[in-house]
Amino acid sequence: MKIERLWMVAWALTMTIVTNVEGQRYSISNFRPYDKNGINVFETSKMDSTVFEGLKVRVGGNFVQSFQDLRHSNRALPKIVNGSNVNSLVNLSSGFNTAEANLNLDVQLADGVRMNLVSYLSSRHHQETWVKGGYIQFDKLPFLNSAFFDEVMQYATIKIGHMEINYGDAHFRRSDNGNTLYNPFLENYILDAYDTEIGGEINLQHNGYLGVLGITSGEIKGDVIKPPVVAGDNMSRRSPAFYGKLGFDKNLDQNLRLRITGSGYYTPSSVSNELYGGDRSGSHYYFVMENQATTSQFYSGRLQPGFSDKVRSLMGNVFLKYYGLEFFGTLENAKGRSQSEATQRTVNQIAGDVVYRFGENENFYVGTRYNTVLAELAGINNKVRINRIQVGGGWFPMKNMLLKGEFVAQRYKDFPDSNILAGGKFHGVVMEAVVGF
Repeated sequence: MKIERLWMVAWALTMTIVTNVEGQRYSISNFRPYDKNGINVFETSKMDSTVFEGLKVRVGGNFVQSFQDLRHSNRALPKIVNGSNVNSLVNLSSGFNTAEANLNLDVQLADGVRMNLVSYLSSRHHQETWVKGGYIQFDKLPFLNSAFFDEVMQYATIKIGHMEINYGDAHFRRSDNGNTLYNPFLENYILDAYDTEIGGEINLQHNGYLGVLGITSGEIKGDVIKPPVVAGDNMSRRSPAFYGKLGFDKNLDQNLRLRITGSGYYTPSSVSNELYGGDRSGSHYYFVMENQATTSQFYSGRLQPGFSDKVRSLMGNVFLKYYGLEFFGTLENAKGRSQSEATQRTVNQIAGDVVYRFGENENFYVGTRYNTVLAELAGINNKVRINRIQVGGGWFPMKNMLLKGEFVAQRYKDFPDSNILAGGKFHGVVMEAVVGF
């Protein structure tokens, strides 16, 4: 009875907050909503009618509770370490996963100046509350009192902080711990390009054309200690990372939107680059293809190529929406190495989403995604391939709530018999209940 009452109180508080969010939104300028209105929003628009009325603080959140029924298998040869077969897979059963939650703070500091801070209250990887990152965004520079900069800032947006870098477009549609409402499916790409780095970027937008240029520390955390010299690494130092994007995004008519972008990321040297390992919250497929003794299990179902040093990546994206029909496609080519490797390795990824939204205000959708990766991995002589298909759908009972589910099937090909992923595959159903405000 006490548990039921606690759930009722929590639900009542959530609904009270949700019903008061509408008034909060318009106190923050150039803002991507955390509810259904934030879907298919990429860079925040320069068009904003918010009137500055002094410092405003907006409190928001994201919550997700998932249920999974997944099964996996492999054909790897036994590998005994300390009396245990580390190539045997965890025995999975159906059940609920740990609920995940984000706390979002958006602060209007001045006219056209806002701050964002996101914290993970609960995540798969961390039990404690911890900060994802934060930044200040300038869409105006009122403190300069300059007609020249007023003109420039009609087209420019500046972001500075420890923030999610704007490499590619896939990161705008991914699940981010408790914030899974933007993603029409349950999990992110097999090769998940996402990182929070310390730096700044400038974004230019005019008449549908856009450009982004950014420079960061190249690593997920700050460090002032000089790195040791590593044998085989001809640089053995930290260098900045540079990224950029060019694109076109415009409604060609009332019912047709087209967005095409090309992005690049490069760092000549790094101690621990995390472009493909920066997600500290974890995969939404729990424990698939994992061994019970493995300590780092939060990337289940994804591929970490081990590119910690000298990373060069390119991504092309196409987004097309015609009435309720959407297509989002990704082509990605990445090169990198670890500090102990003499040469770079290559990973290629192709992914495509087809989603159809229907009903009043497009409150229902169905969709499918195909995702394939071809990779050169350290310690494996041949290239390996991972294929995934997802089929699912969702329902928005209200713009702050989403119920979604999918069937997923994934296969691992050409891994050596000594690898736990040899002959690997998993399949099954996953469902989520999501709140975002």
